[in-house]
Amino acid sequence: MHVRITHIDGKLPNLALMAISGIHRSRGDSVHFTRDVDRGLFEDDYDRVYGSCIFRFSQHRLQRFVRNFPNAIVGGTGVQPPNLIGMDGTSSATSITVESAVGVPETLDYSIYPGFSASLGFTQRGCRLSCRFCVVPQKEGKNRSAKSIAEIWRGLGHPKKLHLLDNDFFGQPRDNWRERIREIREGGFRVCLNQGINVRLINDEAAEALSSIEYRDDQFRKRTLYTAWDNLHDEAIFFRGIDRLNRAGIPSGHVMAYMLIGFDPAETWDRIWHRFHRMVEREIRPYPMVYDRSRIDLLCFQRWVIRGLYRRVPWNEYRRATKSAESLAAWERAAKTAA
Repeated sequence: MHVRITHIDGKLPNLALMAISGIHRSRGDSVHFTRDVDRGLFEDDYDRVYGSCIFRFSQHRLQRFVRNFPNAIVGGTGVQPPNLIGMDGTSSATSITVESAVGVPETLDYSIYPGFSASLGFTQRGCRLSCRFCVVPQKEGKNRSAKSIAEIWRGLGHPKKLHLLDNDFFGQPRDNWRERIREIREGGFRVCLNQGINVRLINDEAAEALSSIEYRDDQFRKRTLYTAWDNLHDEAIFFRGIDRLNRAGIPSGHVMAYMLIGFDPAETWDRIWHRFHRMVEREIRPYPMVYDRSRIDLLCFQRWVIRGLYRRVPWNEYRRATKSAESLAAWERAAKTAA
């Protein structure tokens, strides 16, 4: 069998696609892995085509993929089956899980991501919270433990770097997360908890556990813990959790906090600025996550913050410059259309 595996979006390696590739290779099938959603001019026909789309804002890439491969099997949190429309207005593309498509995976094929040296996986699934904007509770359900560190690590010959995708590391049973912390610490692993810890629910024991391990950013360079402050009403409990981290020896400068913007209809710029300034005052690194991607002003704010420009360029000055660029781009589009 000749298969195409397509990584539609996302920066990290895709576990589902690694599992699919591993199963097909174990059967002797040939696998073509790509991030290209378009069919190449001289590209082969395939017995089966897979695609994974994680983000809702990638719908344009998903639609291009389905138009090019109308019989594709697609999955991921960014997929909404009614929107799988082909070139003729219909599509036989289906949304499906790895298990129902190819069976239960036994090994992951890391070879499709040759530049990735860390080990990737989950020690737990599910989340204790039920945030309206998040699909985890519906997708994964109640908290439960998944794999040990030994099961996630690729083994001898590979770096002791773990990229854990847990949505709620401390939500699994206490004995289990304590054992995972022990494995990380005694194994000498560096670990990235990229999905973030629930700082609102953290207690002193969990904060002490985090301070005992080598936590890192997603490049394994800086000491970084990821968390989130998405709702202004959570201000007191958010900073109570930050204070617990501080008491355990984790400085605020090690914390990057995702801040959801553009989701709450009642949100104002005053409320956005309040969260931003409160974090900057505490030396927390804010990372705006724009929910409504039609909001050019919020996307501009996101770039200004993520690139660290807020430390050097006043917001009003930056916004004026970007508005000029937006006007020029709009004029150029109009001129091309007229021509």
